[in-house]
Amino acid sequence: MRASVVAIPPPAPAPIAGQSRVPMSAQPASVRLARPPRAGPLRERREAALVRDAQRGSSDALEELFRRHWRRAHRAAFLVVGDSTAAEDIAQESFLAAVRALDRFDRRRPFGPWLHRIAVNRAIDFARARALRGEASLREPAEGVEPDRDGLSDELRLALLELTPEHRAVVVLRHLLGYTPGQIAEILDLPRGTVNSRLRRGLDRLRPELERGAP
Repeated sequence: MRASVVAIPPPAPAPIAGQSRVPMSAQPASVRLARPPRAGPLRERREAALVRDAQRGSSDALEELFRRHWRRAHRAAFLVVGDSTAAEDIAQESFLAAVRALDRFDRRRPFGPWLHRIAVNRAIDFARARALRGEASLREPAEGVEPDRDGLSDELRLALLELTPEHRAVVVLRHLLGYTPGQIAEILDLPRGTVNSRLRRGLDRLRPELERGAP
């Protein structure tokens, strides 16, 4: 792939198009999914064409891929690390890593989950390193995202940050980004049984806060 310089714009403050903003605390024993909009055949073909053009060196195609996927990659990183500045760095570094590896990407596969795989794994590594250094996350809402619009109460956000990075990541991917357990297993390169186990344990830890926030 011919090297291109991509001008990465700042994250847009608007919510993700089509994404639910239902608080996790709406149900005591479960969490409602924030499902991403379904990609129809036309959108999938358009995205495959964008990836093809980006592989051939099109900066316009790279910038369009960025606009499509930045927001969710940033949100995934933020919900794992709890630090908006670190999340922005992780999301940008993840996109640039994806650009560098784009010539090896199979454009028949969706680009978003591949980018999220990079972002979430980098976020897990960052959160692990921070925990080893004994540092607390800033535990702040992402820049430009109000806590209520993000769909999390302050209490639930703090409870989520009490989970280990590994358990936090699967809860975020499943219940805040809407991936299936099978997709999460692929994103995190884990057996599906491990994903299900981490989901159960994560939700068990969150249950008191979920029940406290139930109507």
